[in-house]
Amino acid sequence: MSDWFDDDAFWETFESYMFTPERIEAARVEVDAMIRLLGIQSGAKLLDLCCGAGRHSLEFARRGFDVTGVDRTRAFLDKARGIAATEGLSIAFVQADMREFTRPDAFDAAINFFTAFGYFDDPADDLKVARNLRTSLKPGGRLILDVNGKETLAAKFRARDWSRRGDAIMLEERRLLDGWKRIESKWTWIRGDQRRESTLRLRLYSGAELENMLLEAGFAKVELYGRLKGTAYDQTAERLIAIATRQG
Repeated sequence: MSDWFDDDAFWETFESYMFTPERIEAARVEVDAMIRLLGIQSGAKLLDLCCGAGRHSLEFARRGFDVTGVDRTRAFLDKARGIAATEGLSIAFVQADMREFTRPDAFDAAINFFTAFGYFDDPADDLKVARNLRTSLKPGGRLILDVNGKETLAAKFRARDWSRRGDAIMLEERRLLDGWKRIESKWTWIRGDQRRESTLRLRLYSGAELENMLLEAGFAKVELYGRLKGTAYDQTAERLIAIATRQG
C-alpha cells in the first residue's frame, strides 16, 4: 500500500480545501514576512521545497527572486508552470521526492512551509530531508521551516471539525498516536451522493525536538518563532517556525 502523500487522488480531491482563495491571497503577506526573517533581497536564489501549486514560489518570483520550486505532484507543478507562463515569470519547477532532492551549495535561502514536513513513518527520513536542505544552501544560507508544533496543537486540539467548501462538506477527525509522536487525521469530502476519504499521518515536533533535529542535520544555529512576525515561540504562538542557518 502506498503512503497517503504518494496518492495523486488525495491532492486532487483536497486541493480546494487546503488552498482556499484566502490562503492563496495570504501568500503576499507571508512572503513579506519571510523576506524579513531570511534577510534576503531580490535576485537571491531561493528553494521552495514542497511548493505545491506554487503560491509562494510565484510571489517570490514576482519580487525578482531566482526561484526553484520542488514538489512530488505533477498536477500542482503543471498548474504553477501555467501561471508562471501567463505572468512571464521564470521559475524552475522540479518534480522530485523531498527525500531525494538536493543541489549542493546552490541557494541563498530555502522555505518548507505549511506543514510540509513530518510526512514519514521513519523519523530518519525527516532528518534526511533536513540534511538535504542544509546541503542545498550556500554557506550562511537560511531555512524557514513551518509546522504545527506540539505545544500549539495541545492548546487548540479538536477531535472533530467540519466546514463547507462551496456545495461540498469537509469533515476532519483527529487522534494522537504513539504518545504524541504523531497525529492521524481522517478527511472526508461529501458532495451530494459523492464521498471521498483519506487518512493522513504526520510526525509531530515540539520546539526543542525540532531545534535538536535541525542541529543534528548540520545547521549551525536555530531560532524558534511563534508567528511569521518574528514573535516568540511561547504560550501565544500560532505556529512553530524555525529559522535554521548553515554555517558561513
